[in-house]
Amino acid sequence: MTYCVAMRLSSGMVFLADSRTNAGVDHIATFRKLHSFCLPGERQIVLLSSGNLATTQSVLSLLRTRLGHDAPNLFNQGSFFEVAELIGATVREVINRDSGKQQSAVDFGCNFILGGQIKGQDMDLYHIYPEGNFIQATMDTPYFQIGEIKYGKPIIDRVINFNTPIDHAVKCALISMDSTIRSNLSVGMPLDLLIYKRDSFSPSEYFDINDNHPGFQQLREAWSMGLRQTFSNLVDIEL
Repeated sequence: MTYCVAMRLSSGMVFLADSRTNAGVDHIATFRKLHSFCLPGERQIVLLSSGNLATTQSVLSLLRTRLGHDAPNLFNQGSFFEVAELIGATVREVINRDSGKQQSAVDFGCNFILGGQIKGQDMDLYHIYPEGNFIQATMDTPYFQIGEIKYGKPIIDRVINFNTPIDHAVKCALISMDSTIRSNLSVGMPLDLLIYKRDSFSPSEYFDINDNHPGFQQLREAWSMGLRQTFSNLVDIEL
């Protein structure tokens, strides 16, 4: 399974993904699910992926291969809407190609979160579905999740809005991830964290967070302790 979250805020964007992939308890592996495509000074594109690993790898491979061609690619599209259309079409291309080769009940579906900025335009964030269609984040709904979303969603709903400072959003994303890791063994370390600052057109800050990362360990311990303390301070209710 997978857990990925991306946030579009007034001052920048936050992208976070785990790296655990499994096809049963005997087949647990690590694959990166955060992918960055950058033309310095012109555009920064970030993709988060979940779903069938063969499908996501094929989609990403095609997107990378076509960067050097005159055909439509991530670097020659005029807007993020067009980039989302291109990725959606590539998803359909791969699924139609691969699903026709087998008659088994294999799920070839995948989801992508697309985010970033093109020079002269505002930042954008999209959720691209297995069918190739997509939706766009708004100021009222400034984040997307894919994969195992239910454990990390409550903290995001309580904390995140469009004007949340980036440093607060990073902490919220990491706590959201920690909650998911604690409740679902199919989501695990290491983590990929990318922070994009508005109009920088580069991956402003990238972090590879493993089990020994002191900042993440301090954050998750403080969060657990705070929850226990808050719970113990709750007023008893009359039943």
